[in-house]
Amino acid sequence: MAELAAVVFDLDDTLFDHSGSASRGFGTWLAGFHGPATPELTAAWFELQDLHFGAWRAGLVSMAEQRRRRIAGLLELLGRPALEPTGLDALWADYFVAYRSGWQRFDDAEAALALVAAAGLRTGILTNGPEDMQHDKLAVIGLTGRVGPVLTADVLGCAKPDPRAYAGLCSALGLDPAAVLYVGDDHDLDVVAARAAGLRAVHLDRRGTGPAGERDRIATLHDLAAHLA
Repeated sequence: MAELAAVVFDLDDTLFDHSGSASRGFGTWLAGFHGPATPELTAAWFELQDLHFGAWRAGLVSMAEQRRRRIAGLLELLGRPALEPTGLDALWADYFVAYRSGWQRFDDAEAALALVAAAGLRTGILTNGPEDMQHDKLAVIGLTGRVGPVLTADVLGCAKPDPRAYAGLCSALGLDPAAVLYVGDDHDLDVVAARAAGLRAVHLDRRGTGPAGERDRIATLHDLAAHLA
């Protein structure tokens, strides 16, 4: 096996606390135009996210359309009148303000990047999020310039788990896939797909809900050191 030369991270729910930010933002936003965000409504919001973002990832809808569908689906659940696209866009914009106000990185993110740097390894990010928003996140959470390159699905023209996304990453690094370790929270997109593309992979299983048989699993980025040899 090639000597390890780089550690590349997923962004959302790996370095950046997307789920926490989205949950807080959803609660603030929903309270402003409907009422309290119950656990059931919050869970439904994340289900709509997974459904419609997945459709975008598969190339079935645009980014703007998947956002509209998420809002439309929520309005239907709330029993509120359907809106035209402009109305859906306005509600999304309001939600995004609330979401962005709560952006934060995980407590172990900076230490993990320092650990990788101390090991003499290169870093990078491969994310399915849109380029402008992902760079904005890095700026807000104080990680701009701390990790690079940052490769996004819209720039690459394909999204994880497409093997071309991983090939594009390795090409940008100028490295053989076997010399790259990918770390992410989604077992299918970040571990299974990365390995299928020839990379090494570690599953960041913060909630302890991942496959029990996964051999390379960590509960926190503080545990990454054992996988850098």
